[in-house]
Amino acid sequence: MSVASIRRLAVGAAVIAAASGGAVYLAPSVASSDRGGGPILDSLRRRIGDPTASVPSRSAQESVLIGASSSNPLDVLVIGGGATGSGVALDAATRGLRVGLVEREDFSSGTSSRSTKLIHGGVRYLEKAVFNLDYGQLKLVFHALEERKQLIENAPHLCHALPCMTPCFDWFEVIYFWMGLKMYDLVAGPRLLHLSRYYSAQESAELFPTLARKGKDKSLRGTVVYYDGQMNDSRLNVGLACTAALAGAAVLNHAEVVSLITDDATKRIIGARVRNNLTGQEFDSYAKVVVNAAGPFCDSIRKMVDEDTKPMICPSSGVHIVLPDYYSPEGMGLIVPKTKDGRVVFMLPWLGRTVAGTTDSNTSITALPEPHEDEIQFILDAISDYLNIKVRRTDVLSAWSGIRPLAMDPTAKSTESISRDHVVIEECPGLVTITGGKWTTYRSMAEDAVDAAIKSGKLNPTNECVTQKLQLLGSYGWEPSSFTALAQQYVRMKKTYGGKVVPGAMDTAAAKHLSHAYGSMADRVATIAQEEGLGKRLAHGHPFLEAEVAYCARQEYCESAVDFIARRCRIAFLDTDAAARALQRVVEILASEHKWDQSREKQELQKAKEFLQTFKSSKNAQFHDGKHN
Repeated sequence: MSVASIRRLAVGAAVIAAASGGAVYLAPSVASSDRGGGPILDSLRRRIGDPTASVPSRSAQESVLIGASSSNPLDVLVIGGGATGSGVALDAATRGLRVGLVEREDFSSGTSSRSTKLIHGGVRYLEKAVFNLDYGQLKLVFHALEERKQLIENAPHLCHALPCMTPCFDWFEVIYFWMGLKMYDLVAGPRLLHLSRYYSAQESAELFPTLARKGKDKSLRGTVVYYDGQMNDSRLNVGLACTAALAGAAVLNHAEVVSLITDDATKRIIGARVRNNLTGQEFDSYAKVVVNAAGPFCDSIRKMVDEDTKPMICPSSGVHIVLPDYYSPEGMGLIVPKTKDGRVVFMLPWLGRTVAGTTDSNTSITALPEPHEDEIQFILDAISDYLNIKVRRTDVLSAWSGIRPLAMDPTAKSTESISRDHVVIEECPGLVTITGGKWTTYRSMAEDAVDAAIKSGKLNPTNECVTQKLQLLGSYGWEPSSFTALAQQYVRMKKTYGGKVVPGAMDTAAAKHLSHAYGSMADRVATIAQEEGLGKRLAHGHPFLEAEVAYCARQEYCESAVDFIARRCRIAFLDTDAAARALQRVVEILASEHKWDQSREKQELQKAKEFLQTFKSSKNAQFHDGKHN
């Protein structure tokens, strides 16, 4: 870190303030907060906030898609049930459009469940904006910070502010990071979560006991703590899909697009041939506009139109590992913006464990990406430089890889257009593709895609976009203290091995988990635990209850064992071996809910075991004795 760097930071701050008319703190909202409100928004809130609301059945949703004929098409058919696709379905449905969504696997089964779990504005993008005097990058940060605050407000049970500590090993770093993160506060303006601040080395050690006080050549001079958001990503995604269903969208997971339907006369895309992957049945579903939101797989949809089309996706692999809770304190993350080899590394508390990462390397696109051992070792090496405890490979409870769909505009002349910003394009009439971007900005990405679809299909929405002020399922009536009512009002009725049903306390850990995972719908899960004898924990040391499996099968389109252990509850991501131990019971409850035969039960068990093999915990990894054993 040099004096020149700090000077550039100061000059950049001045230039940014000037470019913003000297009023960075009072920067206007990217989108007007009162847009599309009134009776329509109130009606949607009543429907989604109804504590007795139930999503339409899977068969009812499939019937809507099958019934979308060439003479009576949907307005919009969305391909892909990740954050962006589910966001598009919700946005379009709440504008009064007829909407269908199909997802080959499950909601959030791809990139959207394998994220860093952060809802962030982009500290690094701000640094680029300052050093390159790039107002375009600055606008991206403004926009992401607005969306960050909005997302936390729209799903408060699943999202929260998280303090992140940045260690400084010389005084120049202290000044540089303090100034940079104060600028981050400034740019956030009214969307600020909490103010950043400096802590001495002693204070930092008290806040983060495992933080090393001495580096290889330097001593810790202090830390700068700033705030970003954190989320339970796949539950947020499932919440989006279920909210869209309540708003009128026909959403169907485990339904794969096998081909697109083209109008012979106009050459416009007018629908898709869809296969129900649970039954094998195929059907045509027609729509005025098809939105391709297939994430890393969007090029495979584009190639259904033109095999020679130029790729849009430059896939990048991001590996994360999960470690025991003692690696980081409960309410504080650690982020090192630049390690010795120039990469970012972090350790964050998440759902009672510690998630650490990440890598950023070129990869190929596969349905089930696996982390490589050298990537896991890189993360362990990187965090060990900043901790005062032994970092062991045997502590890795789970490790996973996700594919970031970095977007490249196919109409651009150079590869410099590769970006973490999103791209919306209509190369073929009737097919709008949206890709790139990040979790934080999924809502505005969806808004852009729906705007493009309306223009393409000359659609007639009943109102403007309302998703900025629309809370998701489970948010209405939820308070951080809601878990106390669960603990006081419910008991967990548990079946013993002898078949007897005995009562157990709805302890604080279980109550907090249900409240944060299901929001205001947690009462319904607790009722199942109490009245149907499904109050037992699925795995020792984890708060997940048997009742959740039944609830998710009935109310969240949970159609397989993997759907539950990976996306409805996060046990596969938190502790792969505990997930394996819970599998048998998960399959038994799903079999009861979905009327599976023994053959299907065996198939589900096998598929789930194969899925867990891609999560490289210490027990199922291939590694040799070394410094992290």
